[in-house]
Amino acid sequence: MKKMLSLALAGVMALSLMACSAQNGGDSSENTSSPSSSQPSEEVVNVGTSSVTITSLNANKEAVELEVPFAPQRIAILDMASLDILDALGVGDRVVGTASTSLEYLQDYINDDIANLGTIKEADLEAVMACEPDVIFIGGRLASSYDALSEIAPVVYLATDTELGVVESVRQNATTIASMFGLEDKVDELMADFDARITALSEFAAGKTAIVGLVTSGSYNVLGNDGRCSMIGREIGFENIGVDANIDTSTHGNEASFEFIVEKAPDYIFVLDRDAAIGTDGAKLAQEIMENELVMGTDAYKNGNIVYLAHPAVWYTAEGGISALDIMLQDLESELLAQ
Repeated sequence: MKKMLSLALAGVMALSLMACSAQNGGDSSENTSSPSSSQPSEEVVNVGTSSVTITSLNANKEAVELEVPFAPQRIAILDMASLDILDALGVGDRVVGTASTSLEYLQDYINDDIANLGTIKEADLEAVMACEPDVIFIGGRLASSYDALSEIAPVVYLATDTELGVVESVRQNATTIASMFGLEDKVDELMADFDARITALSEFAAGKTAIVGLVTSGSYNVLGNDGRCSMIGREIGFENIGVDANIDTSTHGNEASFEFIVEKAPDYIFVLDRDAAIGTDGAKLAQEIMENELVMGTDAYKNGNIVYLAHPAVWYTAEGGISALDIMLQDLESELLAQ
């Protein structure tokens, strides 16, 4: 019985491999499907090596040395920040499969020529295997699948380090990915103006207090400087008075009452609409939830200082990408520096 089951599975996988090969143009050296936003991969430097060693994370989120193919031809993506960086580096034409995403600026990768590999939270292992990737990129939501995916191809797991800061994390992760293609020099070019933009926002934020949080399922959850939106408190410098520094808020924050917001009386209130970010059906808009009688009595509301982050899906699913960082800074600049 076991022998028959193994033979059947082998047959299914063989058919899947044939389908994915046909979908992506057969042999990887002949793959011509290329998202329109990517630059031709001929820019990749050929240094005559077959592999390169990078620093990545393992299933336990520990930094490890990982050997990966140099200039991989077939890339499977299960992390939007990594896809963002690959796209910015101009090597997106090597993506043969990706997780689904609603991010507008990455929609060129959602098409019939690129295999659907599931979501950034749940990978379709058979689809990943069928695409015969040279390397697989994941984010923290798939850490538990690291070992299973590693049976298919080397797994590059990169993350944003809030202690290091979002900007430096992006720079570090982009350099790691660029080193796989000999494109390290391009990272400085892509990130040339970020430090100056952070400085301008920091000058505005000096001496101002804020509560940072996300709206989900009708409630407002406060965030600290240990996870999402940490850039607002850590790098830009608003004094985040919403939570105790020792409380873990890195996932979805901690639910807070609107009376709590009134009591804290922040100068600014920052709002990430999680329901909009993940496309929750029937959810109220963040503005409907936040602009209640209590909040409307605060100085933050009266002074027009409630900041609804305009691109919640970027903040929630792509933080750590180069284009994402640009969009996130634009969201803050348009609300704070345009006053």
